[in-house]
Amino acid sequence: MQPSRNSNNNNSNRSSNSPVGCQKTTSRKLAGRGVRTRSLVQQNIYFFTESATQFYVACVIEALDYLHNLKVIYRDLKPENLMLDTVGYCKLTDFGFAKKIPDANKTWTFCGTPEYMAPEIILNKGHDFAVDFWSVGILIFELLTGLPPFDTPDAMRTYSLILKGIDAIGFPPKVTRNAQNLIKKLCRDNPAERLGYGKGGIREVERHVWFESFDWVGLRNRTIQAPFKRSVSNTIDLRNFDKCPEDKELPVDETSGWDAAF
Repeated sequence: MQPSRNSNNNNSNRSSNSPVGCQKTTSRKLAGRGVRTRSLVQQNIYFFTESATQFYVACVIEALDYLHNLKVIYRDLKPENLMLDTVGYCKLTDFGFAKKIPDANKTWTFCGTPEYMAPEIILNKGHDFAVDFWSVGILIFELLTGLPPFDTPDAMRTYSLILKGIDAIGFPPKVTRNAQNLIKKLCRDNPAERLGYGKGGIREVERHVWFESFDWVGLRNRTIQAPFKRSVSNTIDLRNFDKCPEDKELPVDETSGWDAAF
């Protein structure tokens, strides 16, 4: 599904080429309006400061709030799917795993990026909007440290770590107590216990002490200066594109005849 076609939210992309947002993260790509930038890792940026993390996570929360109000579950939150617009604000891209589900319903599709998958997806228990709150907690951890908390080269080992829970993870000293508290509240094993999923909704996340001094009104009015801004002169400015060699090799014709009966 492509919910972005009906989306007017400033933090939700209308197309895969339009913007989201993210100081030092891992392999994360950004974009201006129709203009992709290089990944932050190519700019020697590996993790964020806390204030920058707050800004970009707040952009994500606003986008998820908009999608959830449309009854759309996102299911693919990760830094690679965050892009920057021309003023440095963050937008969500890639709605390949997004799905519209009615209230009180669940879906059982096994999908997502292993490091960001909630336990109920791994266990095939059925899942709903709560998985997006889990992934926000994972995102905060990764933006602050440069790596997700459940990080192994093998997907099955990653799933095993996830099922042991966030309380089994050691937090680096750079992650403040308030940030740890928010991450742990977002990454509860029980979906019903996750911050943002209760009666107070996503506003519970906004009211958390980690965001105590954050200007939500300024974010919504786009009056806050973004932590990182690309130089883009116009909508066809290609200076921030990765340079790739032209693929001149033609694909081999398929002649097996498998489709003869169609």
